[in-house]
Amino acid sequence: MKHLLSTEGIDPAQATAILDTAASLKQALEGREVRKLPTLRGRTVITMFYEASTRTRVSFEIAGKWMSADVVNVSSSGSSVGKGESLRDTALTLAAAGADCVIVRHPASGAAHRLAGWLRAAGTSVVNAGDGMHEHPTQALLDAATLRERLGDLRDRRIAIVGDVLHSRVARSNVHLLTALGADVTLVAPPTLLPTGVESWPVTISHELDAELPSLDAVMLLRVQAERMHGGFFPSAREYSISYGLSERRLKLLPEHAVVLHPGPMLRGMEIASAVADSPRAAITDQVRNGVHVRMAVLYHLLAHEEENA
Repeated sequence: MKHLLSTEGIDPAQATAILDTAASLKQALEGREVRKLPTLRGRTVITMFYEASTRTRVSFEIAGKWMSADVVNVSSSGSSVGKGESLRDTALTLAAAGADCVIVRHPASGAAHRLAGWLRAAGTSVVNAGDGMHEHPTQALLDAATLRERLGDLRDRRIAIVGDVLHSRVARSNVHLLTALGADVTLVAPPTLLPTGVESWPVTISHELDAELPSLDAVMLLRVQAERMHGGFFPSAREYSISYGLSERRLKLLPEHAVVLHPGPMLRGMEIASAVADSPRAAITDQVRNGVHVRMAVLYHLLAHEEENA
């Protein structure tokens, strides 16, 4: 495994290996006063974030440091990008400076793939931390890790992804990964928030949330990405909440074992009621915790696994 750019076409065995490694790392660190492993000592990991982020950026930084890597953060506002330097030249500069792995978030779909091509000769690994409306593979992996903790095997589990599918890289990555792991995925959204060609995806499409809830094992709410919207995709925040928000009433329609997920940041009162987000049924803080261990596992498989086997 050289890069992690997408979950589309992912080998289920490779995905399961990453999830198993994440679970092992979580268990190994549990109860430790000093959460440090020597696995990536001497390795340099650089994060390049061209879009705002809290959870992803912080968890990658913590993941690298807990594995004893040297972690350097590069932001567009504090680098030569602000002077007009291209993404390619920035990436080649970082590789020349000794980066073993570059983690990139960029507003342009496909940016991580281009980066991997430019850095092929340097041998630098690339992790896609979100590229435009395309994919966010580590988010899908941490979601799967959280679901496995709560539900066990995901094969034949019924999972609904609800809301702004059109603009969501999280939805795309989860569809690819969860279906590869054997889950039955349903997209629940207004027609205006579904992408063109969604009928060809390996999913079921629904526009009625209440009708789906009683048979679900998990429901994943998506953030309404107003910053990517140009025009009216739904009448109002209130109308959206009435049709697609997870309220306390709707929570009671779910089976007792069903799990509630949200990638964050949440729009409380619109996408999800505060009482639901803070309930024991919600695994939202578990997603954040698992994000660190999953990203540790990704870095391990990229930078240490083959070397350790050798």
